[in-house]
Amino acid sequence: MTVAIVDYGMGNIKSIESALKYLGIKNISLTNSYDILEKADKLILPGVGSFRHAMDNIKALNLDQSLHELVINKKKPILGICLGMQLMTKSSCEDGFTLGLNFIDAEVTRFEQNSFRIPHVGFNQVNVDSNLNLYHEMSGAVDFYFTHSYKVLSNQPLHQCLCNYGSDFIASFEVNNIAGVQFHPELSQHNGLKLLNNFIKRF
Repeated sequence: MTVAIVDYGMGNIKSIESALKYLGIKNISLTNSYDILEKADKLILPGVGSFRHAMDNIKALNLDQSLHELVINKKKPILGICLGMQLMTKSSCEDGFTLGLNFIDAEVTRFEQNSFRIPHVGFNQVNVDSNLNLYHEMSGAVDFYFTHSYKVLSNQPLHQCLCNYGSDFIASFEVNNIAGVQFHPELSQHNGLKLLNNFIKRF
């Protein structure tokens, strides 16, 4: 089993690598090379920071074309984490309107200003569906660690699970070979490790 973490200069890469090593994954690549990404069994798209900055970096490295070929055309399994999940949508309003990778029919918008503190930081419950691959042998309201100011919304059926922070937002989705989580599984202790293990074994 080989897992490639897509390196475009933004992301909590070391924590993800440590979590994968804990799960017994020995062959882990941190790369933006198409050849190495193509040879990997699974891809992980991490991300921390600005959507626009991230897409600028991705395009500068031609990763938008590489990932489209691997994920959309060749159906290679991919897991987007936090900003990585958001990047797989059609667009975001962060720092002005920016087009995303367009892997799923969804968009990213900022949390509404209300009595809830923004950014959304800390553990919160996700209402999981144990029939989904990500949540195999998990059920009910499960805690995961979040840190974000923007959320993913979609009117399309994405096999999504929701979290509530003032209003419902998509905490995760999985569509065929493409999965995304708004939270950080690598920082979510046992539940996060279980989810990462499910992605490795069930996608």
